[in-house]
Amino acid sequence: MANDYLGKSSIDNNALLRWLRAFWEFSRPHTIIGTSLSVLALYAIAQSIRLFPIPVVLPLVFAWLACIGGNIYIVGLNQLEDVEIDKINKPYLPVASGDFSRQTGQLIVAVSGIIALLTAVLQGPFLLATVGVSLAIGTAYSLPPIRLKRFPFWAALCIFTVRGAIVNLGLFLHFNWVLGLGRSKSLFSGWNLENLSLRIPAEVWALTIFVIVFTFAIAIFKDIPDIDGDKQYNITTFTIKLGKQAVFDLSRWVLTVCYLGMALAGLLVLPTVNLGLLAATHLTALGLMWFWSAKVNLEDKIEIAEFYQFIWKLFFLEYIIFPAACWLG
Repeated sequence: MANDYLGKSSIDNNALLRWLRAFWEFSRPHTIIGTSLSVLALYAIAQSIRLFPIPVVLPLVFAWLACIGGNIYIVGLNQLEDVEIDKINKPYLPVASGDFSRQTGQLIVAVSGIIALLTAVLQGPFLLATVGVSLAIGTAYSLPPIRLKRFPFWAALCIFTVRGAIVNLGLFLHFNWVLGLGRSKSLFSGWNLENLSLRIPAEVWALTIFVIVFTFAIAIFKDIPDIDGDKQYNITTFTIKLGKQAVFDLSRWVLTVCYLGMALAGLLVLPTVNLGLLAATHLTALGLMWFWSAKVNLEDKIEIAEFYQFIWKLFFLEYIIFPAACWLG
């Protein structure tokens, strides 16, 4: 009997671990990491512009929860609508591979969206606007009959609008407002509009413009390894229209503009940041990007995917470097 119990317990544990691994993959880990870092970075920047940092942590936790819920809703909905395409392009994803049923995916997406909206409603107007607009754009991106991902311009616009403008500006306004209240905000305290401000400092504008341009490079690059499935299911992308090499080169030059532009912005319009740190880190990242890109074989999907993940790592790094430069300025 004891052996039977231990065997059953082991099976249950293995099943739970498999489900959790599938859920992690369903959540698209690189987007979860990017979202988490962006929330933390905007909180840090909002604190850095204050004369004295305010030790208020709950707004950070609830903003993270709302944004992660929204993230899972958006990427999950995209997977539910792209099952047949993913069987060709990304067969390892849980719904495409059969690790999750369509019903499981739908339940996760619905619960994630509800958590995101409820948390945002309880936290204030800026967070609600950030999450609500992001979910609306994410829905239009994936869901018929609109399904903007079919059109390369609109698909790219959706991605860099959410990642670049809405997340950065919305989260800063939210954190700046909550920190301006000078106290932790209770979940059920209602919307206290005291100290409501739309002022956005140059540091946040610089980060926002950098991320918008950077995310455009991500948006066009991500379709390079997916050309086979996109062609078969009539998804028009820049890669299909222009070719792999042209999109690859365009992505590299867009990233170059990002890094040189931020280094120049530090010199011209960001006198309060640490200029040495900002310039050194951005020029180093730019050099690494060109060094790695020179070795990529565009006929090898694995090499393309690895370089794509490297671009995401550079994206993550920006949300560490820039707040650090603000704090050390």
